[in-house]
Amino acid sequence: MKVKFYGVRGSIPTPGPEYSKIGGNTACVHVELNDGTDIVLDSGTGARLLGKKLLGKDTPIYFLLSHNHWDHIQGFPFFAPAYQKDRKIIITPGQTKENRPEAILEQMTGSFFPVPREALGADISFHIPDNDKSDWMIGEAKISRMPMNHPGGGSCYCIQEGNSKLAYVTDNELYPPYQKEGDFQEFVNFVKNADLLIHDAQYIVQDMPAKHGWGHSVAEEAVKLAMAAQTKTLALYSHDPERTDKDVESITQHADDILHIGGADQAICIAAYEGLTLPI
Repeated sequence: MKVKFYGVRGSIPTPGPEYSKIGGNTACVHVELNDGTDIVLDSGTGARLLGKKLLGKDTPIYFLLSHNHWDHIQGFPFFAPAYQKDRKIIITPGQTKENRPEAILEQMTGSFFPVPREALGADISFHIPDNDKSDWMIGEAKISRMPMNHPGGGSCYCIQEGNSKLAYVTDNELYPPYQKEGDFQEFVNFVKNADLLIHDAQYIVQDMPAKHGWGHSVAEEAVKLAMAAQTKTLALYSHDPERTDKDVESITQHADDILHIGGADQAICIAAYEGLTLPI
């Protein structure tokens, strides 16, 4: 499979020259399977540019949504294939509280958006798994998910195609003060031996305790997870809107140093940035 990042920011889009290298669009990752099947992880503002690329195809598009916070769905009304007549789009919503599986379309109502959902020409359907931890297939890939620790709930995903494994765990607070949906060992088991772990790293130690409970992890915690799960590549993701390119580079270098100090010489840590493409 091939992975390309179209949006890597958390909370809100971040324009400006100090953010141009990492990028300012919110969460959106494109996964292209070996047979050409398209899977989209979240639909933040990065989905707009991805949509332009996917206009050239007529095959189904599968969305796996983590949750319904705006920075993860606000790009869908600008996703061009949604306006293509009869283009098949299959959406798996996150496991949220309250349960609003169609929130990604409900945002296109009333005074929230000028174009109603009825104007979308695509054949849009929703895939609701039987339970919290059921697996299913998309093309030749097995999809699995588990609840994440975040206010309002949500889901993280693993995509396994042959011997290649991608884990997408954004907006996840590994050590929250509220009741956990998953403890550290459960996340270790879930992402175990992933070739690529994309994990929330919005905060740094200096942000605590002021932001404890806000639903994001400190970068060092993501490193700890990667080491315990023996993942090959950790991509720090959901960058705080206050972090400049230099800030993200510094955080990433520190995280990579921790990996090697801890003896995980087989692993690397990188910063997710717009346009980054990784074959796994």
